[in-house]
Amino acid sequence: MQQAQQREMPERISWARAMIFGVGFFFLGALLIGQVPGYIYLEMTAASLEGFEQGSLALAAVCLGTFVIIQVIMLLFDPKPVVPPVIFTGLGSILAIGGFVLMAWAGLAGCSTTQTACNQYFPSSTIHILPLLGGNFLWLQPNAIDFVMIGATLLGVGLAMVFYSVLARREQSNPDRRDLGTTPTIRWMIIIASVLLVATLLFYTYVSDQGLAYLLFPTHPLMGQKIIDFILSTILALAILLTLGAFALRLHYLMRPVRKRTMPGLYAVGAIGLAQTGALLLLAWLLIYPLIAWMHSWTFIGLGTYLTLCARAAAVPASCAFTQQAGYIVDGIISMTFFPLLMAAVWAWKSHRNLVVIGGVLTTAVLALSTLFVHMHPDEFLIGLLLCTGILVLAAVWTSVARREFAVVGETRMGCVGMWLVFGTCLFIYLAAFGFFSLPGFRETETNVPYVPGLLVAPHPAPGQPPPITQNDALVLLVVMGVLAAIQFFFLVRNRYRV
Repeated sequence: MQQAQQREMPERISWARAMIFGVGFFFLGALLIGQVPGYIYLEMTAASLEGFEQGSLALAAVCLGTFVIIQVIMLLFDPKPVVPPVIFTGLGSILAIGGFVLMAWAGLAGCSTTQTACNQYFPSSTIHILPLLGGNFLWLQPNAIDFVMIGATLLGVGLAMVFYSVLARREQSNPDRRDLGTTPTIRWMIIIASVLLVATLLFYTYVSDQGLAYLLFPTHPLMGQKIIDFILSTILALAILLTLGAFALRLHYLMRPVRKRTMPGLYAVGAIGLAQTGALLLLAWLLIYPLIAWMHSWTFIGLGTYLTLCARAAAVPASCAFTQQAGYIVDGIISMTFFPLLMAAVWAWKSHRNLVVIGGVLTTAVLALSTLFVHMHPDEFLIGLLLCTGILVLAAVWTSVARREFAVVGETRMGCVGMWLVFGTCLFIYLAAFGFFSLPGFRETETNVPYVPGLLVAPHPAPGQPPPITQNDALVLLVVMGVLAAIQFFFLVRNRYRV
């Protein structure tokens, strides 16, 4: 009887922890099946494929950059350093400094009233280098390369190399390989990042950066806005670094005692998932215009005009985009690729739990960074930073509860009150997230709940236009539902209900 009881014990889990896992998988599914295919569809069917080129290059950079970081982890920790950690310290420092310099040059140099994006994009409409198929640089159209995004990728990969090389050097002198759990350092990193996120969000809601620039720098509003955005971006970048550090450190502790079982799964996620996806996206960025020119020439049962749409017959492929039918086909392919993977994760939860946990939290972190990297435009950068920080907080919290997830944490049986606490908490989290994801006013999306920042200092109206009507409905929904969810989750944890 005692042995039978021990076999049943590992299958028990608290409702609080189960709900965190459920919320994590819900948002992961919503992003993979809803947001990613929807974003690619909108960019494919837009009047210009400029956004598709920038987005596919950004997604490729995130996937390939994460794959490089995974390779660094494999070389440093599987099972002992293959390469001396000091090499990655030096290489990471060079990449981080180079990436920061590239970001500063692209985002701050070359600015003017007619070129608010400064040196961020290449090639410009005035550049013609070996033009082919109506392109400005080979067949690449204007703004196909985002230097700020490339600099951010180099900066992130470099900092990750330095971070993991420091951890590897510590392990060389310390034989302790225990899972330390969510240490006070990790908790404080998450708390500070969350406070910075909330403070910046409140400031951005009440004070428009553009309106404040006109108020403080009436003679040079563009440069004033650059300075204000730089300060806000630095604060949010610090929040992102803290959440990434908490996430990476917690995942490091989680894998440390069982590296022989977790390293193959980590490598599979990187090599089979991220590297292959990044390579396909890179090819899509490079070959999209030759591809659409070739597809437009298809005459078999009218597939050329069915899949492509060109505004001018004399400007193919420069004036071409994909039709809605082509967008639906690609949307369906992407959705039907991610959906079986999510169902496979549910099926493999018991037999390959390490792979599911590592793949789930790593994919969430990649999607958070992708949200930022595909929205590097000056008008979208701050909102991209806000959303990226929020998703990374979810990834860090999700990783924190993965320790002993099937340990017995309580003996209280579920009753009516417990059922409402579970259902009500999930409902409030969903509504709060609905408000949070209604904050962005990206060029390719419309907000579900009204949100126009600048309640105290409104945006400066364009010449001949009326002042914009500021609204904070999305923020109110986020705060109210978030507070209610936190209250109910507190009582759910306190009562220690078990599944």
